[in-house]
Order: sequence, then C-alpha cells, then structure tokens
Amino acid sequence: MAFEFALGEELELLVKTARDFAGRRLAPAIREAERRRGVAAAVRDDFEAIGLDRLELPDALGGAGLGSLSRVLVNEELGATDPGAALALDPLGTALHALDEFGGNALLQRLLLPLLERPGARALLVTGHDGSIGGDDGRLEAAIPWVPADAADLLVVLEGGRLRVLREGFELRPLPGSGLRAAGGAELHADDAEVVFCAHDGAAAARAMARVRLYQASLLLGVLRQSTEYATAYAQQRVAFGRPIGHHQALAFALVDMHAAVAMGRLLVREAALRIEHGGDAVAPAASALVEVIEASRSIGPMGVQVLGGHGFMQDHPVEKYNRECRALSLLHGGIDAARDDAASDLDTLATPIELSPLAAAARVTAQQDAP
Repeated sequence: MAFEFALGEELELLVKTARDFAGRRLAPAIREAERRRGVAAAVRDDFEAIGLDRLELPDALGGAGLGSLSRVLVNEELGATDPGAALALDPLGTALHALDEFGGNALLQRLLLPLLERPGARALLVTGHDGSIGGDDGRLEAAIPWVPADAADLLVVLEGGRLRVLREGFELRPLPGSGLRAAGGAELHADDAEVVFCAHDGAAAARAMARVRLYQASLLLGVLRQSTEYATAYAQQRVAFGRPIGHHQALAFALVDMHAAVAMGRLLVREAALRIEHGGDAVAPAASALVEVIEASRSIGPMGVQVLGGHGFMQDHPVEKYNRECRALSLLHGGIDAARDDAASDLDTLATPIELSPLAAAARVTAQQDAP
C-alpha cells in the first residue's frame, strides 16, 4: 500500500517555472521595484510570455485553464520573492474570481479580456470590508483608505452578496506605503460613479471570497516561507559564544515553531484549493486557512527580524521587507476578523472528517490501486 501526496509532474513543472521566474526576474530588482512602485516592462513581458498572466483564465478564452491549486502554488513562489510585484504583474488578479463566480466565461470575455490587450492594464477588486461603500445598483459611492495599486482600469466591488463593476468614475490617489510597495498604494474614491454591471448572488459572492482569500493566503505563505528560510540560514552561520546562534535552545525552538507554522498553513491552503477544484464547499476552509496563515505571520514576521538582531532592521537583509509584507497582506479584505466570521458561520464543513476531504480521497484512491 502506498500513499501519494506528490504534486505530480505538471504541477511540479509549474512550480519550477514560477520559482525560476521569481529568482531570475524579481529577486534582483526587489528594491528597485519598491522604489518605482511597479515592475519594469521587460519583467512584465517575460511574465506574459510564460503564460502566468492567464493562469486561471479558462482555455476557451485563451487562458491556461488551470485551477485553484495551480494558483496557490504559483503565488507561494512569487510571494516568497516579492508579493507586491506579484500583484502588480497579475492584470486580472482577484477580480477574475468575482467575475467568474457571478457570470462565468461570458462576463470574463466582456469585462476582463479587453484588459489583456492593453499593456500594463490592471483590474482591481475591493470588498465591503476594505472601507466605506454605498450607492445603488447603478451608481457607486466609495471611500477606501488604502488599496495595493496606484492605478486601475477596471474596478470590481464585492459587497455582501452584490457585485458591481466600474470602468471609470473612480480615482486612486497615491499614498506612501509600508508593505506591498511594488504594487503601488493609493486611497480610492468614487463619487456617484456609473456601474456598468451589477448582480446579486449571495452564494456566488461567498465562493468568490473563498478564492480571493486563498490568493491572499498563498502570497502571505510565500513570504512566511522565505522569512523562515532566511532566518534559519542566518542562524546557522552567525556565531556567538563559540557556536552558531541557531544551536542555542531558545532560538532553535523558535525556528522549529516557524517551520511548523509554515507547514501547517501550506496544508490548509492546499486543502481548501483542492476542495474548490473538486467542486466542494470551500468557504469556511479557505477562511480558516487565511486565519491560520495570518496568525503565523504575527510571529514569523517579527521573529525573522529578531533572529538577525540589529541587522534585521536594515535593508542589507530582506527580513525587514518580509515583516512589512506580512502586515500589509494580513489587512486586505477584512483580514483575520472577517475570515474568522466566515469560518465560524459554517462549522459543519470545518468539522468534516479529514478522510472525506479531496486530498485524502485522492490518496485513498492511489492506495487502493497499489494494494496487492
């Protein structure tokens, strides 16, 4: 009997492609991307050339047609280098999830596909948790104190069970920011702006938020992984009192806790992604995964800095950036409080025995096939 939890050849290749791109194109320019509040055109061209800009776009619309598991795997690799750049590079972002859940291919073709024909165009999603949103089905009033973008060509507003889409009539006023600087940062205002599409569907909104939260959690997971790995490597090289600081018990235990927290977050994120791909209810599992990753970020972000001591606050090392990114990603779309509310609203799904989950079901099938 054998249990197979490997990703498989195709997904492993996708992970390698994303990791290679991040290491080759994003890593050498992380400070420059923060200074310019965006990524270079050549980096964007490379991102598009390998198809990462159309990862979840259905193949019927010219996309790769890959699912939620592929998205969280790619996001973890990009987030491990620069989550702000990952947001800046993705022209569709989480707006794709909302439009897909509310209108499928027809709505994606009508509203999102035109953006892919315009270099640098970008869709932006905001939710009712992000700020003050009002108006009716045809007009929008909004005041969002911060969004991770300097400009947007399409605004998608997900509030309660209602979706509204705008092409114009909103303004982004750039702000200096701490985290996600490569994505930009601005205060968003809309005053009696015209809505070009509106729909009401509570179930679609819940499914969209599940996918949005997995997008957010997987970027944050990448940050936590890299912070943990960097702090661990530093602790093995930095010598104090005659031995590497990582060999001192207190610090060694802290590093073990960091690695364990990353592993737990990864399992929950991938489990929720698999539920979505198998057509299961992932609203509570996705919210729970985000809660777990944000909780982990509250210890891993500061600890990554503390392991390096005074060096942790200097830009000579990236852990100060990781700590900033943790805070910014944790606050998006209502952060941990909104996620806890949604997870608590469906405890039955969270209590589903693990052997009934898509991940365990896949392993059980493999075991049965391999049994003598």
